[in-house]
Amino acid sequence: MTTPLMPKATAVWLIENTALSFDQIADFCGIHILEIQALADNENSMRIVGFNPIASSQLTLEEIHRCENDAKARLVIRPAITADSVLGKKKSRYTPLSKRQDRPDAIAWMIKFYPDIPEVALTRLLGTTKPMIRSIKTKTHWNTQLIKPRNPVQLGFCTQGELDALISAYAPKTITSAS
Repeated sequence: MTTPLMPKATAVWLIENTALSFDQIADFCGIHILEIQALADNENSMRIVGFNPIASSQLTLEEIHRCENDAKARLVIRPAITADSVLGKKKSRYTPLSKRQDRPDAIAWMIKFYPDIPEVALTRLLGTTKPMIRSIKTKTHWNTQLIKPRNPVQLGFCTQGELDALISAYAPKTITSAS
């Protein structure tokens, strides 16, 4: 289970501002119930300032009221909301240094077997740039003699599913004529 940001400070805020049981707060914050009781009794040597989980979008007021009304109910943390999750962006891929010299081989394989796939699609799939693709196509890449076309799936640049989806998206459409 995911714990909230600053669990002790969140526990202090929940103790001071809600009617939740110590057990519910301990379960939500991932802290032992005896530690929650110590926080409530101010037995800890250092005073902790409470952290509002509603203001940080970790909890909703409705969730707190639901658990206040049912002592057996457990608080559920909201999933983190980021700009990328809202906009639907994928994380950029990091390619280790040991694999970067294999990228031209993957590009050459794609150009050899699927020349109809546009450069933009190749840049997304392989995490490369258009100038790199053009230099391999025109054989002006600085390492042209040593480039050997190899499957990007076997090199680890993409999954077979991603490659199949790209190929099917840009596959030539066959036209059937009615006889």
